[in-house]
Amino acid sequence: MIRDITLGQYYPADSVLHRLDPRVKFIGTLVYIVSLFLFKSWGYILGTLFLGAAIWISKVPFKFMVKGLKSILVLLFITLFFNIIFTPGEVLIKLGFISITREGLILAGRMAIRLVYLIMGSSIMTLTTTPNQLTDALERLMKPLAVIHVPVHEISMMMSIALRFIPILLEETDKIMKAQIARGADFETGNLIKKVRNMVPLLVPLFVSAFRRANDLALAMEARCYHGGTGRTQMKPLRYAKQDYVAYGILLVYLGISIAARGLLGW
Repeated sequence: MIRDITLGQYYPADSVLHRLDPRVKFIGTLVYIVSLFLFKSWGYILGTLFLGAAIWISKVPFKFMVKGLKSILVLLFITLFFNIIFTPGEVLIKLGFISITREGLILAGRMAIRLVYLIMGSSIMTLTTTPNQLTDALERLMKPLAVIHVPVHEISMMMSIALRFIPILLEETDKIMKAQIARGADFETGNLIKKVRNMVPLLVPLFVSAFRRANDLALAMEARCYHGGTGRTQMKPLRYAKQDYVAYGILLVYLGISIAARGLLGW
């Protein structure tokens, strides 16, 4: 299960999406997320086509993309369950005090599609963009906030480091878990309280490793004379190319169609 989490990982490939400016991909992800909450029914076909085209262009294997969904199965099932039983409407099935309504099934289906597409759409951005590119994109997009003395560079750096540490800590967790299992630890059997207690041999070394990595990173940044974003320049400044403007045009058309489908067609 731990190895199935793809959030924060970068998949190297030679594709159009990999070569796009990271600001375009960040804004494109936001546009796609907004469009998911505009759709009602048939509009999800448009969202599916857009997502499928993005996955195909990115050259990221579809199996690798779907693998990242395994980590949210529990959250997905909980969301579906509560939407089905707590949404009032036309009762289809009644099991004791639990009532399954038609409106609940429709709402649960919409929420499931939104959650799955949201994860996959966000994963495309992280899989095709390096952490350094994400940092530069966030810093450039939030640059207007520097006028009101918002530490834009520091915020971007923290978000980038946090995103980069996700796959590292997951890999460390997998190694520690295998080492503890080899020593006789049991993380599967027992009731809930016992399972929580069994997690102590995993959490303690994981926290120690995380603090050690954070300290090593701080020392490395100090050794390279890092003192924040004031006066710093970029080795590879972000510049828009022709393909980036074309991508912005496609995003504008997609957003326009999504709004029209919601307002005029009721999709």
